[in-house]
Amino acid sequence: MVTRNEIFPFLRRVAAGACLVVWTGCDVVLGISPPDKAGGGQPALPVADLRLPEGFTAEVFARVDDARSLALGPRGTVFVGNRDGDSVWAVRDDDGDHRADRVLRIADGLQMPNGVAVRGNDLYVAEVSRVLRFPDIEERLENPPPPVTVRDDFPDETHHGWKHIAFGPDGYLYVPVGAPCNICLEEDDRFATIMRMKPDGSELEIFAHGVRNSVGFDWHPGSGVLWFTDNGRDWLGDDRPPDELNRAPEKGLHFGFPYCHGDGISDPEFGSRRPCSETVPPARELGPHVAALGMLFYTGEQFPARYRGRIFIAEHGSWNRSEKIGYRIMMVEPDGGDELPYEVFAEGWLQGDAVWGRPVDLLQLPDGSLLVSDDYAGAIYRISYDPGS
Repeated sequence: MVTRNEIFPFLRRVAAGACLVVWTGCDVVLGISPPDKAGGGQPALPVADLRLPEGFTAEVFARVDDARSLALGPRGTVFVGNRDGDSVWAVRDDDGDHRADRVLRIADGLQMPNGVAVRGNDLYVAEVSRVLRFPDIEERLENPPPPVTVRDDFPDETHHGWKHIAFGPDGYLYVPVGAPCNICLEEDDRFATIMRMKPDGSELEIFAHGVRNSVGFDWHPGSGVLWFTDNGRDWLGDDRPPDELNRAPEKGLHFGFPYCHGDGISDPEFGSRRPCSETVPPARELGPHVAALGMLFYTGEQFPARYRGRIFIAEHGSWNRSEKIGYRIMMVEPDGGDELPYEVFAEGWLQGDAVWGRPVDLLQLPDGSLLVSDDYAGAIYRISYDPGS
């Protein structure tokens, strides 16, 4: 039998330092790398170029190709979905030094498995048209169980079909269904919504309407109200419309798409069908075309008091704007009055017009640090605070 000690050096020579090796029981997988301490040999990322407030530090936690949505298991496993690949990954920091020791593939052959969420000991994974459940996943990372299908009747359109999912304080799993277009009005009223259902897939219903493409949401830690990001439509110019940060205090509200964008921008094609006065304006307009994705309320104690309770938003960055914008992490003060403060927390993935990373999702760890996924660089960063640093 070939041992790990024999196969690892051989595969590293074959890969010529361009990829790493992960052992998953009986499988060896190429192409996904932990940080440098695991010997992956991937080129170092310019994390030192990131600009954060004084006392904050960003470091590479793990290297995972196309790292997108993040979820945390009760035993500390970080689960990672992706959009461009077909796999879901489990990242382990076994020795507690804040750098991953193992990256394990726990599922493959899936369609855009972007969304991951944990309830109890089970991992939920959202594909385009299905939601799956992997029972007792942390007990079987080396030998993952076959998934259980929770629902398989979501629309199969891939345009904005990838999903961010999360469990709300009401116990429901929230599942967005993006609009299958830049701008359109579909007969199927599930499009451009955020839906929710019981963990077993029952009682599926539309919670919020008029949501073009939400890839991030969280609940206010005090009120339990849902807040979510939404990506504005394209091709109305560099500066119109803005992306949005919305709040949904109750079921059934309509947030504008495709009739109205931002705070009162009537759509040139569909605006005549419904006035903006009949839809809910955003709680805060964000930058135009910044591609606001993952968001969370910071509830930890590691960061200084001024950061607690704030909303952190990962802005993936514009793709068709003449001057790039986004590629950063922003903060919003949710209780800041009529014009909620909106400021930069971390930036530097955009250097002039050159891009080396694109933030996607945020995850708070038990120690109060934040993980940030980056599908462009294939990395997960850990942002921590130390007043003496």
